[in-house]
Amino acid sequence: MFEPVKIAPSILSADFMSLGRDIAMIEEAGAGYVHFDVMDGHFVPNLTIGVPVLKQLKKIARIPVDVHLMIANPLEELPWFLDAGADIVTVHAEAFDGPEQMEQAIHLIKEAGAKASVSVKPNTPVDAIAGVVPLLDMALIMSVEPGFSGQKYIEGSEAKVAQVVQIARAAGHELEIEVDGGIGVATAPGVAAAGADVLVCGNAVFAAQDPAAALRAVQQAADDARLLALAGA
Repeated sequence: MFEPVKIAPSILSADFMSLGRDIAMIEEAGAGYVHFDVMDGHFVPNLTIGVPVLKQLKKIARIPVDVHLMIANPLEELPWFLDAGADIVTVHAEAFDGPEQMEQAIHLIKEAGAKASVSVKPNTPVDAIAGVVPLLDMALIMSVEPGFSGQKYIEGSEAKVAQVVQIARAAGHELEIEVDGGIGVATAPGVAAAGADVLVCGNAVFAAQDPAAALRAVQQAADDARLLALAGA
C-alpha cells in the first residue's frame, strides 16, 4: 500500500529570528514533522539548540517535533527533552556502551509517551541496531557525517535503508525509516525507492527562493520514485 513520504525540515537551517513564521510555512506546505537537531559539541563538533528552544517550539508547532539527539550522554539528558514535549526522539547507537544501554534509552522514551528512534552514522553498519529494530518506531540513517548542515549526500546510503527494511520485515515489525543528510530533489528518489518514509531536508528547503515550493518538489520526487518502486515490486 502506498504511503506518501513525509518531509521533516530541519530548523537548523531556518531563520531563528523568524522561527514562528518558518514553522507555519512548512506546516502549510505539508511537512510531516519538524526536525530538531541537538548537538553538544562533544559527540559532534558543533553546538546548536536545546531544551529552552524546544519548549518554545512546542507552543506553536501543530505537527510532531522530531528531536535528533547528537549528544554524548543521552541517558542523562533524555528526561530533559521528554519533559519539554519531544514527540519523537532519536538517539545515536554510537553514544552507548552496548545494546543494554540502547534498550534502556528506548524504554525511557516510550515510557514517556514519545516515539523511539535510533540512528547510525555513515560508517556504522546497520547491524549495530538490528537487535533493537523490533522495539523502534523509527530508525534514522545518516547520509552525511552528523555535525553540520549543507553537506553532500554520501552515495550508497540508500543501501542501508534497504537493509533496515529487510531487518524489519524479517522481524515482522513496522517502523518508519528516516534519512538525514544532503537530501533534495536529486537524492530523495533513491532513498524513497529503497524504503525511506521520512526525509530530513535543511538547506534544500530553507535556503530555496521559495521554501514551500521546494518542500513540495522534494516530496513529489520522493513519492514518484516510491510509486515506481512499488509498481516494480
